Amino acid sequence: MKMRQLGQTGLEISPIVFGGNVFGWTLDETESFKMLDACFDQGLTTIDTADVYSRWAPGNQGGESETLIGNWLAARPEKREKMQIFTKVGNDMGDGNGGLSKRWIKQAVEDSLSRLKTDYIDLYFSHKPDPETPHEETLAVYKELLDEGKIRSIGASNYDENLMEEAQKAAKEHDLPSYQVIQPEYSLVSRGGFEGPLQRFCIDNDIGVVTYFSLASGFLSGKYRSKEDLEGSARGMMVKKYIENGGLEILKALEEVAAQVDATMAETAIAWLLHRDGVTAPIASATKQSQLDSLIKAASLSLSDEQVKTLEVF
Repeated sequence: MKMRQLGQTGLEISPIVFGGNVFGWTLDETESFKMLDACFDQGLTTIDTADVYSRWAPGNQGGESETLIGNWLAARPEKREKMQIFTKVGNDMGDGNGGLSKRWIKQAVEDSLSRLKTDYIDLYFSHKPDPETPHEETLAVYKELLDEGKIRSIGASNYDENLMEEAQKAAKEHDLPSYQVIQPEYSLVSRGGFEGPLQRFCIDNDIGVVTYFSLASGFLSGKYRSKEDLEGSARGMMVKKYIENGGLEILKALEEVAAQVDATMAETAIAWLLHRDGVTAPIASATKQSQLDSLIKAASLSLSDEQVKTLEVF
């Protein structure tokens, strides 16, 4: 699998970033180990997680994903230098803990390092904006962590162009590191948040782009085509908006192109992202080997300019 350069970070990452939210949520430790082994063996060596994964699941407190990844790394220490681990800070962890203050980041990074059982994090993200904390406070603590070798690069998730520009300005004014990577929501049915000003900012400033919700919560797999299909689905509320906002037209186009390239709709949707200007790699998950095989296939799937145009219905 051909690796991709992630902006100015110096990191070489796999063309698909594996979404680690499934670890400790839909996959238990045994299943998580099998999936991580399979990812590594097939060259998918970049894993994205967060301290908050999977706090939303009944009985979970957050940190479950990092813990399972850490247990796997501890059992296979020789693989660490060949892996690229992304994690995040900033979401609510309970007991008043969250945000991007110096106090919380200093504690949260130690918690993440402990759970991951590693000395360093390859890429550390601000998970979401914190309007209560100035950019310079957040970036200053990141500088400390970079200098200490506890993190190797920094990124921002869910930041728009204005926030990225503000953070970049603060970095220049205070001689601090700036965000080198962004993690936006982006897919065939959710394009407005990235395309346009943010996309141009990333290209102009050589910012790496790692997209999330790349398959729109499974909608782009073609699994959901009517409101009846959503009944009993945990993702119903998330997917309903796509059906109501022209998503079925995109599914028709996706089905057409997928047939042309002998691929599934999900594979084709991932391949489209890899053809987009500015995108380094999409994040996608799998809970079984067949889904992982599909991600691997998507990484090498070629689309013509005409096929890309067909997919861009809106």
